[in-house]
Amino acid sequence: MKALVLGATGAIGKDLVEQLIHDDTFDRVDIFVRREVKIPSAKLVAHVVDFDHPELWADKLTGDVLFSTLGTTIKAAGSQHAQWKVDYTYQYNAAKSARENDVPTYVLVSSVGADSKSKIFYTKMKGALDDAVQKLRFTACFILQPPSLIRKGSDRFGEKVGVWALKAFNAIGLMRQYTPMPTEAVAAAMIRLAKSGRKGNEIIVSQDILKAE
Repeated sequence: MKALVLGATGAIGKDLVEQLIHDDTFDRVDIFVRREVKIPSAKLVAHVVDFDHPELWADKLTGDVLFSTLGTTIKAAGSQHAQWKVDYTYQYNAAKSARENDVPTYVLVSSVGADSKSKIFYTKMKGALDDAVQKLRFTACFILQPPSLIRKGSDRFGEKVGVWALKAFNAIGLMRQYTPMPTEAVAAAMIRLAKSGRKGNEIIVSQDILKAE
């Protein structure tokens, strides 16, 4: 199989690429990045692209499955408009091009609570993308909505505090559905779903991700 990866340099994306490289089911892994990256693997092909001009590289989105883990924070983006462009527009454009190129399977990392009708900007944005990609009619479209993530070597203070607090609640039996999840576990679930052979649109929420097959 040939895998396509959007967001390969992010927390989940890095784990995903590493796992794909070591999975014998995949003989080629194409990643789409803003700048050159060096990952030693004969399987890997890196495409340095301009996400603002998807028409220049749309023809390269050909293969068996598109994995999309692209995303940013409002702090890094600088504004809601800029975050929407990364989290929604860039991902939707890639998904649309992949579908037009007959890529059959799409696996997207969304967020717990994603809802296009939400009054909260982040969950509304994520929900809007979830709705839009399902309308593209991939043969199989899997949308994962994970809870808080445990990122290896994270230096985000707020994230560390949030994970600690949730673990404390979990220890006394509260908010189990929001138990923090390692990024490598999400990546592994994405690969299992891509290889499952199932068809149609599926949304996998929170702790169900860990047992997704």
